[in-house]
Amino acid sequence: MTEDDRTRAMRSPGDGRPLPPRPADGLRSGGAPAYQVPSGGAGAPTHKLPVVSQNPEAPAPRTVAGGSGGSGGEPPRAGSRVYGRERSGSNPVKPLRSNRDGARPSERAPRGPRRRPSGKTILKIVAGLLVVLLVAAVGMFFWIDSRLGGIDGVFDYEGRPADTPGTNWLLVGSDSRKGLSAAERKKLRTGRAVGQRTDSMMLLHIPEGSDKPTLVSLPRDSAVTIPGKGRDKLNSAYSIGGPKLLARTVETVTGVHIDHYMEIGFAGFVDIVDAIGGVEINVRADVDDPKAGLKLKKGTQVLNGAQALGYVRTRQGGALPDFERTKRQRQFLGAVVKKAASPGVLINPFTSIPLAVSATDAVQVDTSTGAFDMLSLGLAMGDSPVTTVVPFGGEEAVPNGGTAVKWDRTKALALFDALKNDKPVPKNVVDAG
Repeated sequence: MTEDDRTRAMRSPGDGRPLPPRPADGLRSGGAPAYQVPSGGAGAPTHKLPVVSQNPEAPAPRTVAGGSGGSGGEPPRAGSRVYGRERSGSNPVKPLRSNRDGARPSERAPRGPRRRPSGKTILKIVAGLLVVLLVAAVGMFFWIDSRLGGIDGVFDYEGRPADTPGTNWLLVGSDSRKGLSAAERKKLRTGRAVGQRTDSMMLLHIPEGSDKPTLVSLPRDSAVTIPGKGRDKLNSAYSIGGPKLLARTVETVTGVHIDHYMEIGFAGFVDIVDAIGGVEINVRADVDDPKAGLKLKKGTQVLNGAQALGYVRTRQGGALPDFERTKRQRQFLGAVVKKAASPGVLINPFTSIPLAVSATDAVQVDTSTGAFDMLSLGLAMGDSPVTTVVPFGGEEAVPNGGTAVKWDRTKALALFDALKNDKPVPKNVVDAG
């Protein structure tokens, strides 16, 4: 038996069968065996052979130059480092990761500039946003329409004036305290409820052509003939028969066919003003009215809901307090509707949604009036309408006691005839204020 045979036998599995040749048993350069047992007998020192995996396909172990034992071919021990990483036990060293193309991280090509979206992509995004906004607007439109409270039978009576060109609205501000607590009534200085009364009445005419709309104040103390009730103040028509008798009375004395009726109370008035963040008003003179809970300085300023209510209700100022009051009501109504219909309010959901909730809770309309009609009303008021009051002069005693405002019959007829025929109101009957 040769020295090589003895060496194989020493590392045989134990049953006498020699192991197959190992990669480490190859020949060194020059044909010399990789490991040799030096001559000198059994007591001669031998080199310790490395333990190698039995898998023939496993790669040969890496060697570390200058390892302990003085042999350049000794494999790394457990705990030694290979490529700066620590080995433990017999776990194989993980290779460095590479890109899909085989390049190592240090060999990656520099990234180019980030691609910008194309014009077609931008157009698709913009179109998508417009569709979302359109759907939201349509949804809100139908939601508002479903929330509008209808008053039945407002125009349900015989002998109405024939339909006239253009669109006519009867706008009523009632002094209803509905929705106000005792604390709120005290704060707003509205007092207790005293029955069914109006606080303001206006007739709005929206022409079919390009002329500006006309907003006419109807003084609530005007002396008129109430159908079936005789001569009395206009406000009495509402107190006696509510919206239906009031609308019939206005149509009878003016000859103007009314298409839509809208009413709002004190609480709703305050809520709407607050929902749009107040309204800018040019206060023409100092106001100090403890009864209305109002104290304002002259000049342009933003009024909140409580201040606005006091502003349109106060009877102070001017030689004819009620006449000045109608001016303030028209001024304020135009300002509040114009702001409510502005893009800054309608596009902003933080103002448009509270406004829609407040308006639909506060406003009552006839059953034929819908959200589209309300939109046309807002657009008309935003068009800076011509504002005036029914021409009047003097007073008239009424059978139920007291005195009422007497209209100037000639000028009043000229005013209402112009509205019936969808013509501009003559300048000599328009109140310059």
